[in-house]
Amino acid sequence: MIKKLRHRYTLAAVLSLFLVLAVIMAVVNILNYRNVVDNADTVLDILSENGGAFPKLPDFRSESGESQASSQGDTPPELPEDWQDWEQRWQEDARRGERQFRERMEFFQRNPELQFETRFFSVVYDGTGAQRQANVGMIAAVDEAEAWQFGARALAAGADRGFVRDFRYARSAFEGGTLIIFLDCGRTLGSFRTFLLWSIVISLGALGLVCLLMMFLSGRIVRPIAETYEKQRRFITDAGHEIKTPIAIISADAEVIELENGESEWTGDIKAQTKRLAALTDDLIFLSRMEETGSRPAMLPFSFSDLVSDCASGFEAPARTQGKSFEKRIAPGLEVTGDEKGLRQLTNILLDNAVKYSPEGGRIGLTAESFGTGVRLTVENTAENITREQLERMFDRFYRGDSSRSQEKTGYGIGLSIARAVADAHRGKIAASSPDGKTMKITFILPQNKNGGHKA
Repeated sequence: MIKKLRHRYTLAAVLSLFLVLAVIMAVVNILNYRNVVDNADTVLDILSENGGAFPKLPDFRSESGESQASSQGDTPPELPEDWQDWEQRWQEDARRGERQFRERMEFFQRNPELQFETRFFSVVYDGTGAQRQANVGMIAAVDEAEAWQFGARALAAGADRGFVRDFRYARSAFEGGTLIIFLDCGRTLGSFRTFLLWSIVISLGALGLVCLLMMFLSGRIVRPIAETYEKQRRFITDAGHEIKTPIAIISADAEVIELENGESEWTGDIKAQTKRLAALTDDLIFLSRMEETGSRPAMLPFSFSDLVSDCASGFEAPARTQGKSFEKRIAPGLEVTGDEKGLRQLTNILLDNAVKYSPEGGRIGLTAESFGTGVRLTVENTAENITREQLERMFDRFYRGDSSRSQEKTGYGIGLSIARAVADAHRGKIAASSPDGKTMKITFILPQNKNGGHKA
């Protein structure tokens, strides 16, 4: 149990860190990608509104050699006389929004070398879709034939903006036809991909490091719990052995009293209760031993089909006397390697619970079959109002679903805890489910190796 607790604690810590890093990485890389696309679209807007070329830039420097933008703070400079042509071409844009117009001016101010370091090309189609002109003078990696291929792919995409390989394109109307401008974003996209790759590598490295640290530190974190659990286990084992002696003495004294005075209601009750107390003590000691760290029962090969058949035969008569149907399907030839005593006790516990807690006239089903490389034992019975809490706590020690009904049943609610301990000792799985809320189904899966033996 402590080992599982350590694994769950480590898994929870690593999973939490993974989710946090995943969110941070997603946000940072999305913003980075949007920045790349927004900058490319700004350049494409400038090129599209100037017929596929950069406008003539003004000289923003004053006579003292300093930038007007720096001398005037955030206020954009006035347009010089030699920039009137560009202003006239953008008058329509300026009417739509002075802010957008000024933002593009400021974009040029922040990137004075933009037109010299930008690589782009454009293609023009006439109104009928025929090729009119290709301009590849501002790029060396693409010739005219390739430019028309890019244009065809952009037209086929049907979008006004998008990517063709590492080229961002923008499509706009131009002189009765269509102008498509392609901007080379290979360098910025390469930087984005490099950043994305390294962020993933660093995050995975951080996850691995945290996983190693948690595996190392989890032992110290759960040490107080482990020590408390070990003390509890030892107390149960030691107290159980100590209690067995007075129980045996009480039972022997009751028999002596019967020999001297004859049987009576009181001596019978003493013997019955001491028998129950002795059974509970044995179960607690058995459970404590099964859960002991490093303790595993002897694993020997035997017929699982014969074991299940033998257990089932002992419950057919009680089920029949209570008016309950008992259906069993046991596949022949099921061979396993394990602790026969423990698996027999597990099977008896499941069948005893099915007979005990199914309503009068109910149905009990038992199935033993091969399952992948192992075997599967399923015990199901009709029940009443099965809740999710009952399913979640079914294998807890001393848990009994409905106390008002449980008082009518013998037992202490420890049987299924023993069944789970046996399953864990065999590295198997046991689980409770209810498909319709009116049927209790408990499934035990015991793994095997290819030769039919248990995976020890």
